[in-house]
Amino acid sequence: MTQRSTPDRDRRRPRALRALRLPRALHLPRALRPFRKVQYRWLTTALACSLCSVGIWLVASVWQVIQLGGTASDLSLVAFGSALGLTLSVLIGGVVADRVPQRRILLVVEAVRGLGFATAAVLALTGVVQIWQLAVIGLVLGLADGFFYPAYSAWLPALVDPDELLAANGIEGMLRPTVMQGLGPLVASLVIAAWSPGAAFALVAVLQVGTASALWAMRTTAVRRELDPDVHPLRSAVTDVRDGFAYMVRTRWLLATLLFATVLVLIVIGPIEVLLPFAVKDQTGGGPGAFAAALAAFGVGGALGSLTAASMRLPRRYLTLMILAWGVGSLPLAVIGLTDLLGVIAAACFVVGFVHSAAQVVWGTLLQRRVPPALLGRVSSLDFFVSLALMPISMALAGPVGDAVGITTAFLVAGIGSAVLAVLTLWIAKLGPDELAHPLDDLPVAAPDPVPLTED
Repeated sequence: MTQRSTPDRDRRRPRALRALRLPRALHLPRALRPFRKVQYRWLTTALACSLCSVGIWLVASVWQVIQLGGTASDLSLVAFGSALGLTLSVLIGGVVADRVPQRRILLVVEAVRGLGFATAAVLALTGVVQIWQLAVIGLVLGLADGFFYPAYSAWLPALVDPDELLAANGIEGMLRPTVMQGLGPLVASLVIAAWSPGAAFALVAVLQVGTASALWAMRTTAVRRELDPDVHPLRSAVTDVRDGFAYMVRTRWLLATLLFATVLVLIVIGPIEVLLPFAVKDQTGGGPGAFAAALAAFGVGGALGSLTAASMRLPRRYLTLMILAWGVGSLPLAVIGLTDLLGVIAAACFVVGFVHSAAQVVWGTLLQRRVPPALLGRVSSLDFFVSLALMPISMALAGPVGDAVGITTAFLVAGIGSAVLAVLTLWIAKLGPDELAHPLDDLPVAAPDPVPLTED
C-alpha cells in the first residue's frame, strides 16, 4: 500500500513538483471518484457478483418454469414467492441494519442466497424440480433480499464522502441494469442454450463465493447510532419500527413519494416481471436469447441513465423530475403490447430503463442526504416495504390478468396509467416548495484529500 505523504516529505520536494501535484478529487471524473476508497471498491465488487447472480437466476427460473410446461399464472406463483419474502422481511431488515454492523448482515444474506441457488441447482440437475419448489426457493431469496438493501443503503454513507454519494448511487444504478439485466441474462441464455437451467442455477451458486469473498476482505464499521443498553432488545426493536413509520408519516416528501411508488409498482412490476417473457415468446416468436435481449436493453438503458445522473449535479427540482421520470417514463411500456417486433420491444425497454434508473440515483441520494443517519436503515426498509407492499399482488395478478384481458391491454394500462399517476401525485402533494427549500447540493463539499489512490 502506498504510504501517506508527510508535510516534511512534501517540503523536501522541489517547488515545481509540489505545484504540479493535483488534489485527489481531480484525478478521476465525478462519476468515478468513490473508487478512490478501498472499502468501496470491495463493496462494488461484491455488489457486481451478487447482481450477476440475480440476473442469471431471473432468466433461468423463467425458462425452468416454461420447460416444465408452466403458464403465466405459474410464473406469477414463482415471482409472488420472491416478492412476498421481500415484503415480509424488509421492515425487520431495516431495524437490524440500524443495530448490527452492515458488513455482517451482507455476509449472512449472501450465504443464504448461495444455499438457495445451490438447492435449485441440485433439484434441477437431478430432474426432480417442480414449480412449487421454485416458489419456495424464491420466498427464501426474497426474505434474504429484505435484509440486503437496508444494510447496503445504511452502510454506503459511512464508506464515501457526502459529496460522492450521488456518484456512488449512480455506480450502483449502472451496475444493477448492466450486470443484472444485461450480463446476467446473457450468460444465462448461453448456459441454458448449451446445457440447461439447472446448469445456470449451479453457476449462480458458484458466483456467490465471489460475493462473500469480497465482503470478507472488507473491514467492519461501527453502526452510526447510539443504542440504549437498558432497554429490552425486543421492545427497542418495536420502538425502532414505530419511529421509522412516524418519521415517514410526518415527512411529506417521503410519504408522497412512497405512496406514489406503491401504486406505480402495482401497475408496472407485474407486466414487466411476469408478462414480458410471454410477450417476447408469443408476439415475436423469440426464445431465451430474445428475452435476454429485451432485459439487456433494460440494462443498457439503465446503465446509461445512471451514469448520466451520476455525472451531473443534483437537479434543483429533484422531486418533480424524479416522479415524472418514473411515471411519464413508463409510457413506452404501452408499446410493448402493440408490436411483434423484438427491436421495438427492446427500444421501449431501453427508454424505461434509462429514465427509471436516473430517477433511482436521485432517490437514493435524496434519502442519504435528507434522512438522519440513525434512521437511514429503517427509512430504507420502509422505502422497500411501502413502495413494494403491493408488489406480491402485482406479481400474482399479472398472470391471470394477462390470460384474461390479453398482454396488449395489460401493457397499455401499465404505460398510460403510470403517466397519469405521476401527474396526479405532483398536483395533489404540491412538493415544489419543499424541494426549493431543501436543495440537495447545499451541504458543504469535503476538501480535496491528497491521499493516494490506494489509500482508504
